[in-house]
Amino acid sequence: MNYIWFYDYPIGRIGIVEKDFRISNIFFFCGKAPNELFKDLETELIKKTSVQLREYFEGKRAVFDVPLYITGTNFQISVMNALMDIPYGQTRTYKDIAESIGNNKACRAVGMANNRNPIAIIVPCHRVIGKNKSLTGYAGGLETKKYLLELEKEYYYNFNLNYTC
Repeated sequence: MNYIWFYDYPIGRIGIVEKDFRISNIFFFCGKAPNELFKDLETELIKKTSVQLREYFEGKRAVFDVPLYITGTNFQISVMNALMDIPYGQTRTYKDIAESIGNNKACRAVGMANNRNPIAIIVPCHRVIGKNKSLTGYAGGLETKKYLLELEKEYYYNFNLNYTC
């Protein structure tokens, strides 16, 4: 069974989905849920995820520790894993991700896998930018992507205390 609950955050309404005791979807609410059957229920895991997202938006959390239900092709899963390796407050290009998974020419395929990321923010596809440092597509819209990157930039040093001035 898939359980779903919605919460309001600074970037708008977000749906959180639990499947088999793991988070399977975090999506930007645009008037409809993904094409699956859900039972409206605020489970303990959904509540925990909501609290961690709230802490993220308050600049108090850089890493999430909820179990994830990641699906897709082997390639898509490798991209999702590479996205989770991008440190808070940093960005990578599509080419960087392609190189990190050992497929230097897969930039467009990385973009498509990034586009299909079902677990927004926690699997930080917003940290992937164009090769000329431009903001490129994002399911929540470019304004949301810009907001998330600026939020992380603002709180970056809270979580990276091993820097020198």
